[in-house]
Amino acid sequence: MLRLVLSVGAIALLSACNLPRGAALQSEIVAAANAPTPQIALYQVDRSTLPEYQAWPMTGGVKNHGWLRHKHQGPENAISAGDEISIVIWDSEEASLLSGRGNRATQMKSLKVSTGGTVFLPFAGAVQVAGLSETSARNRIQRKMSEVVPSAQVQLAVTKGAKGSVSVVSGVLRPGSYPVDSSHFTVLNAVATAGGANARIENPQLRLIRAGKVYTKSMSALLENPDLDTVLRGGDKLSVETDKRYFRSLGAAAKEAIIPFSKDEISALDAMSMIGGLSEKRANLKGIMVLRDYDAAHVRQDGSGPSNERSVFVFDLASADGLFSAGEFAIHPKDTVLVTETSIASATTALTVLSRLAGIASDVNSLN
Repeated sequence: MLRLVLSVGAIALLSACNLPRGAALQSEIVAAANAPTPQIALYQVDRSTLPEYQAWPMTGGVKNHGWLRHKHQGPENAISAGDEISIVIWDSEEASLLSGRGNRATQMKSLKVSTGGTVFLPFAGAVQVAGLSETSARNRIQRKMSEVVPSAQVQLAVTKGAKGSVSVVSGVLRPGSYPVDSSHFTVLNAVATAGGANARIENPQLRLIRAGKVYTKSMSALLENPDLDTVLRGGDKLSVETDKRYFRSLGAAAKEAIIPFSKDEISALDAMSMIGGLSEKRANLKGIMVLRDYDAAHVRQDGSGPSNERSVFVFDLASADGLFSAGEFAIHPKDTVLVTETSIASATTALTVLSRLAGIASDVNSLN
């Protein structure tokens, strides 16, 4: 009799309160979407709906600054404003305008290239050298000097100034300023010259600042596509940074955590692997959900965008279509991957509680 009373009481108790669980049930999320005033919008992801959802705006607060394509920047070792030029002019004439008797060479050291791209030379005036290679600049200066000193022979050396250098700011082994000593000095050249990216940075992101504008791209993208390895200019600033993007995993997953992006694009199926898979006894394979917050400006009622800022995408990983669709669905930064709990797990918990109560009743009867 006591066992019956305890069993009835346990059933009533279980009906009146929620059992401890580690995740929501799919039915609970669906109920919120079907309420008279829906708090969320629910979308089943499959082959037919995937293209529509993938066309919706990017979320997560990560701005895409774009990137500069690879482009040849002109002659090799081009001289620019701020560079310093050292010139030696050799003159074989006895009575030279440039040098005294017995002195065959005239040295002019550290001539700074003006903002207009010129250097001033005695008897020749301002000579335009910016944009020229060292060889072309030497030939131009020699032609100018030959007008007043026919036998002049010119030697020229260039020291790159601040405007002819790239600053590799952080994320490398040897941060510093490096001269752009080639017209083909690219982003990856700069990173390699600075000792390479820090090995502790996962999925390193390149941040290039040029003329007040910021451009970002992952290093792996440049390695895979040489057309993205843009040529640097003097004055550019480059840093290698950690990928700050992440998503969350919750519910009946093997791991509940903040998961950083390990590559440029992560699919819902990738996310399942990154969280260590699903709880074998608790996970509902038909109720894998991705929770996403859209901006209010993105909300649409014509199907061209989400109908609610709070949107939930549902995957059925028990079907082939669901698996393939999850493999193509892109996870956005700050998404939450929620693995709902199967109702069988709740029933198992309830039966366990009843079993324990029945055991207590049996012990009480034995005492009686």
